[in-house]
Amino acid sequence: MRTMVRGQACISHGLLAAVAALALSGCVSFGPKTPNELLRLTPQETAPAGATTSGKLADAIVVLDPDADRGLDVLRVPVSVDNSSVAYLKNALWIEKPTRQFRSLLAETLRARTGQLVVEGGDFETTGRTLVSGRLLQMGYDAQRSAVVVRFDAMQTHRGDGPVQTKRFEAVVNGVAAEAKPVAAALNQAANDVARQVSDWVKG
Repeated sequence: MRTMVRGQACISHGLLAAVAALALSGCVSFGPKTPNELLRLTPQETAPAGATTSGKLADAIVVLDPDADRGLDVLRVPVSVDNSSVAYLKNALWIEKPTRQFRSLLAETLRARTGQLVVEGGDFETTGRTLVSGRLLQMGYDAQRSAVVVRFDAMQTHRGDGPVQTKRFEAVVNGVAAEAKPVAAALNQAANDVARQVSDWVKG
């Protein structure tokens, strides 16, 4: 009799786990699949066509690639299932790694909002007056909150004797369905929000 009760308990727990897995599989994926959507970040603020900026490279703002954990610095969109579990959004793939895309988005937003000479990474790292770098902590979907979250620890360094400054920025878009199209739109909105915040901080 005890064996039967224990067996029934195991079956019950197994059914609950199966139901939970099926419910989750509708919005996230744990294995590789061909995506229906390719995601990219596009700046909501850009320098106008024909606008020119001149100056010495030594005075430029240089935007570097942000660091990120390996779970984020990939082409798939992370989904925080709970405090200890991460999956990936179904049918969605970044067209380029989000760290590189965020760098370009931030650089373009800085050009539009500061009017200064802004360059991205590369050989200019040794010549720019202001270096903007940091760590991308989160850029994905939070299943528990039904929200998209972009969180960035920015670092601003000035050549010479200037102080190193750091500040955390975050943008959250709530009420987002766990589907590729609405998540893509929300990620773009949140990333632009963070880029504007960082730009205003840099220009002081």
